[in-house]
Order: sequence, then C-alpha cells, then structure tokens
Amino acid sequence: MRIHRSRAAALATAVGFVLALTGCGGGGSGGTDGKPKAPTAGTGTPSASGTPAASGTASATPTAAGPSGTGDPAAAAGPTPTGPDGQGKATGGTDATTEDAYAYTHPCSARNLTVKVTSPQGFPATVRVVTVTNNGSTTCGLDFHPAIGFSAKGSALGIQATPPEGLGGAPAHPVRPGATTYAAVDLNPSGGGGPVADEINILADPSHMPNADGVSLPLAATGAVAKPRVGLYHFTARESFDTL
Repeated sequence: MRIHRSRAAALATAVGFVLALTGCGGGGSGGTDGKPKAPTAGTGTPSASGTPAASGTASATPTAAGPSGTGDPAAAAGPTPTGPDGQGKATGGTDATTEDAYAYTHPCSARNLTVKVTSPQGFPATVRVVTVTNNGSTTCGLDFHPAIGFSAKGSALGIQATPPEGLGGAPAHPVRPGATTYAAVDLNPSGGGGPVADEINILADPSHMPNADGVSLPLAATGAVAKPRVGLYHFTARESFDTL
C-alpha cells in the first residue's frame, strides 16, 4: 500500500534530531550485551547498537520510553471497532488491534521496535536499507519515513537525508505484529564527493518519538555522503527504493 501526505512537522523534528546528534561525543558506542545504552537524561543523544553481524547487518532494540505523541486521529478511516468486552474485538471475533486501521491512532513505541541497517545485494553500492520490526502484540503506526542522519568517528556530520516531496494519504504507515517494514537510503545519489560516514543515525518515527528514541548504527559499509535521500516505508526494500 503506497501512502503519502505532507510532513513539514516531521522534517522539522528530523532537523532537530541531527542537531541534537551534533553536540554529542562518542555517540554510537553500544553496551557489551549488544543492546543500546540508555540515553543520558537531557542530552538528546540517541541510543547505539552493537557491531554489525557477519552478514553486514547492524541492529538495535531501543529501550527508551514509547512515543510522546498521539498520532492524527482526524485522518483515520473511522473509529476502531470494539466488541462488548471493550477489548478491541470487532464483529465476528476479528482482533481489531492487528488491523491496519488500528495503526492510524496508535503510533509505534520504540521499546517494541528492532531497527537494523543492511547493505543489500541487487541495489546500487550507495544504497543502504533500514528495517524496522514490530515486536509488539498489536499493529502500530510509523511516520511515512524515518529521520536519517550520519556520523563519522562518533561525530555527527550535520547531513540529513531528504524524503520524497508531495506526501499525502493515510495518516500512518501500519506495521502489524511481527512484521518488518523497509526504508531505502541512498547516501550519494549523484556519486559526488562528500565526507565519509561510518554510522547512520535513525529516528524511526520523527512525528511521535523524541530524539532519545533514536539509534546510531554502524553502516554495513562506509561510504561518502552527498545530498542523501530516504525513501518511504514500504513492505519491501524494492518498493521503498522506487520512491527515492
């Protein structure tokens, strides 16, 4: 399902995310157990993950608190159906909490997400793919793309990936329980010169999550960054790449 809508607020949050990273030193060091350290209070520094797996995949499961916002229920496709028990059961026994419409008024919690970055085969060498997996028991909603920044040797480069223009459509991108969604990132679409990044900074839902819910992951392979772009969340990496 292809979804679009205006996201000026998301872009403003994404800029704040990059600026918050600029002031931190050593961001991107993970705990010895492979899970991100808890962010220092008041610094806005995102959590970090461990080292990439042998397959060229880096991941992190944030432990910070859930989203601070409530979504945009006005744009939802009607109220969530409930049954007599008030537990989100629709007529006929269907669990409404696992339906896409539930995501429109229930943003994802960072504590229920696992975020990874890969350098997949079959894509240009400058492309990385961010994956977000919902480990929760209900469907949840993400903004239409993550906020993406880059770092080198623990210092933010102050470069933000630009999303597609002219967004509009449904109020959120739904991620069902156990499902994974994908966002392609092109570090250097034109192949021009730029600073070399070794980390990617990811805020999975810039509309509802504070900067502290961001994660910094080692890039699957270092690369020069110049006018980077981020695609929309989609159910396959190829679909997201097509929106770049």
